[in-house]
Amino acid sequence: AAASVPPSLRIQPPPSAFTYLYQLCHARLPRRYPDLRPAVLKQLAHELEIIEQAGLAEYFLVVWDIVRFARAEGIRCQGRGSAANSIVAYLLGITSIDPLQHDLLFERFLSSDKFTMPDIDIDFAADRREEVIQYVYRKYGQAHTAMVCNVVTYRARSAIRDLGKTLELPAAVVERLIGQLETHSPAEAAVQLEARVSEWSTGDGRAAHARSPLLLIPLLRQIDGCPRHLSIHSGGIVITRAPLDQIVPLEPATMPGRVVCQWDKDSVEDAGLIKIDLLALRTLGMVTEALGYVEAMTGQMPDIDALPLDDPALYRMLQRADTVGTFQVESRAQQQMLPRLKPERFEDIVVEVAIVRPGPIQGGAVHPYLRRRAGNEPVSYLHPSLEPVLRETLGVLLFQEQAIRVAVAAAGFLPGEADMLRRALSRNRSDAAMAALRERFVRGAGERKIDQETAAAIFAQLAGFAGYGFCKSHAASFALIAYQTLWLKHYHAPAFYCALLNQQPMGFYPPEVIIGDARRHGVETLPPDINRSNWGYTLERLDNHRWALRTGLHVIADLGEQGWASVEAARQTARFTGLEDLCQRTRLPRDTVTSLIRAGALDAFGPRRQLLWRLGELDYRPGELPLISTPVAVNLPPLAALEETAWEYELMGLSPGRQFMAHYRTALRGRGILSTWQVKQATAGARVQVAGYVVVRQRPSTAKGILFLSLEDESGLLDLVVKPAVYTRLRDVIRGTPFLIAEGLVQRSNRATSLLVHQAVPLGKVVLEQKVRGS
Repeated sequence: AAASVPPSLRIQPPPSAFTYLYQLCHARLPRRYPDLRPAVLKQLAHELEIIEQAGLAEYFLVVWDIVRFARAEGIRCQGRGSAANSIVAYLLGITSIDPLQHDLLFERFLSSDKFTMPDIDIDFAADRREEVIQYVYRKYGQAHTAMVCNVVTYRARSAIRDLGKTLELPAAVVERLIGQLETHSPAEAAVQLEARVSEWSTGDGRAAHARSPLLLIPLLRQIDGCPRHLSIHSGGIVITRAPLDQIVPLEPATMPGRVVCQWDKDSVEDAGLIKIDLLALRTLGMVTEALGYVEAMTGQMPDIDALPLDDPALYRMLQRADTVGTFQVESRAQQQMLPRLKPERFEDIVVEVAIVRPGPIQGGAVHPYLRRRAGNEPVSYLHPSLEPVLRETLGVLLFQEQAIRVAVAAAGFLPGEADMLRRALSRNRSDAAMAALRERFVRGAGERKIDQETAAAIFAQLAGFAGYGFCKSHAASFALIAYQTLWLKHYHAPAFYCALLNQQPMGFYPPEVIIGDARRHGVETLPPDINRSNWGYTLERLDNHRWALRTGLHVIADLGEQGWASVEAARQTARFTGLEDLCQRTRLPRDTVTSLIRAGALDAFGPRRQLLWRLGELDYRPGELPLISTPVAVNLPPLAALEETAWEYELMGLSPGRQFMAHYRTALRGRGILSTWQVKQATAGARVQVAGYVVVRQRPSTAKGILFLSLEDESGLLDLVVKPAVYTRLRDVIRGTPFLIAEGLVQRSNRATSLLVHQAVPLGKVVLEQKVRGS
């Protein structure tokens, strides 16, 4: 329908949209393919023919124009998803992965024998994505442009809160119930709460509002999947030639300058409207910021998009799981997988990105691939015709593009028809529908002399795979960003960590872990300083000409942006000379100044206890300058190093100086409690004790009730594995204790080490009672 075609570009009008697209692609061939090969021209001609037949030239031009605007404004962006299968998208700069080099399949994106709309996803630097969205509204007008909506269904917490109000449960009871949850599903929450009914009692043992919580359980099951409210899709945007209000109901968004259509992405696709996903990715903002620091430090701007993808140093980082802060390969699961997979080339990173997902784990693809890669299991194929398709993944079906090629090779499907089969298998189908699909596949396989038993086995493999398969082009796009972040971390660590901390929240770990990782990589971390620090983290050149990381004032609780504005404005005149000068010129509240002192931001003015005493002598009056009184001479004992660190953790969630556990190392060593580094050197099967700060807790649905913890001390991170029976016994300790001593057996697979926990106690019970003072 004409309404589903994007409006013509308001640029120099070519003879036709397709002619202009053709000219753009051929003009960019020498840049992308200096050694122009016949295969390139053949693939380009093939794709352009399909695009012309589908009438999608304007669609590609619209996306190209959006990307062109972003790059002109210095907004880093990169296309991903199935669009990365297209050489046209690659030539236009929409995607960054060469589909020919990586053997990607265009028909996963678009083909002449299927009737689904293409879907182009583009990631933009998160801190500037809104500029791109507003450009689209300006260019095409709010009458023709709208964000796709999301129908948000009830999650466990929101369901309990809303139902609790209806049942008139006290707020304290509601929060207690929510605190017991380990799921987002209301139905699963009902099961968990039902199992803990006996604990809903007051201190004297009497039931507390017992009837109402019991009523809550069946209501949670009923509300599961029910819509709660309408929200904006993370980036889906629809552009049409005809006014949108002739096609779909619209409403103004709460965010200024946006219009929302009241259909979600599935309804939009079913209606034949073409959607573009303008997504936000904080990592791209981090890369942009880090490159800016590199240019300031070295005088040169690296061309990170032209990096050779064969740097041995980066693959060594991956093999030892030195990936904290890098994109897509930093999680606990990734760090356990990397030493086992041992990436040696870019294609291995593509596999790594795709295989550490719930689907491949549930589908049983992970262990066969690892065994075959290690040479512990022979590579085999259900039929010889599948070897060319599955050779790159050692006979294991991993990528969606492979599923399409399997249907083509084994059953004679057309590529577009094969992709429709993949889509059909990924949805819940009736027995009759599945039987019809199987019959069509087996019949086609029979025409290729494949016996029915083998054909049925191949179809069963496809059916089991379809629900979890990952798009290879998507994995390749993410692998490229992962490689770029590894490069920044290895060659420009100060710039990498500074940008990474400024772009939080993002990634897997909190800033405290990132700070510790920076120190372990030789980057000195400096405390906040009222005269030297900015709002965010900055780089500071030391006397030895090395670059250090200065903590920003934004991490200090109670300061806030308004307080920072007062500090910044006062510093425009002169540096602060002391506590009194700071208080008089900024008029910051006493509580805020107290936090600055305790966090170490005023250490240049004297010891923290002395400063707190002096602050207490100042006469604070609302709306007036603090009055300076004659100081009283006092001799206060110095603050212990442990207390300083404890204050810093309390106010900033981290310490720029020492990781908390460093203060207890001597006492822990005396009790035979190891550091995380020592556990990693221990013999597999050894029973050990380790202590640390719990930075991550995970209990994924694919893990059959197993809880995973990431424990940190001054020497690094260690993964802890808690099986369901142990978790049930230690639940309150493990969930409620930030500093933990765990005992268990060392597990090792290649260089991936973890601790299988048998016992755990709070650190305070063993060490804090000794009132150890930091050394």
